[in-house]
Amino acid sequence: MNDKTRDTTISLQGHFLIATPGLHDPVFANTVIYLCEHTRYGAMGLVVNQPLDISLNQIFEQFELNYSEPAGKLPLLSGGPVQVNRGFVLHRPQQKDWEATQKISPDIHLTSSRDIIEDIANDKGPEDSLITLGYAGWEAGQLEAELGTNAWLAVPAKAEILFDTAIEDRAHAAAATIGVNLHQFGSTAGHA
Repeated sequence: MNDKTRDTTISLQGHFLIATPGLHDPVFANTVIYLCEHTRYGAMGLVVNQPLDISLNQIFEQFELNYSEPAGKLPLLSGGPVQVNRGFVLHRPQQKDWEATQKISPDIHLTSSRDIIEDIANDKGPEDSLITLGYAGWEAGQLEAELGTNAWLAVPAKAEILFDTAIEDRAHAAAATIGVNLHQFGSTAGHA
């Protein structure tokens, strides 16, 4: 590979993207996104702090699955505006891998196959998980351009924020990991 073909993209895979007041897209206002993939070809992530008005039992019923009462009450999150009929499960690593499990970071995996939903319905799924419908996606260079306009604050992700922090507190908890108080965040930000 010569210098002209080397990929110089700095990957933010495994980071949180926190929407700033500079983001003027109402779809992503006040969101926290866990970035699952980021290459020179684009990026894909899941919104992790926007609950839907439905519970997981509706998904189980749509798949005609028997399920336990606690599993049926698990929340569903809106993962983003792309392919809103497709499900994604973020979870801690398990001894079992499902059909479509990808390691995003050492402590966070992503599974997008039906078999994990069947296991969750039967209380055999991962102990710590988030289930989303849809995802957020960016074409090549699009995320970098948004970062350049200070639309997003990029923060290294922590599994504890995904799995141990209340949904409504995730944005503040993620920002606090780098010493940022979102209540004091202005509508514009400068570049360091």
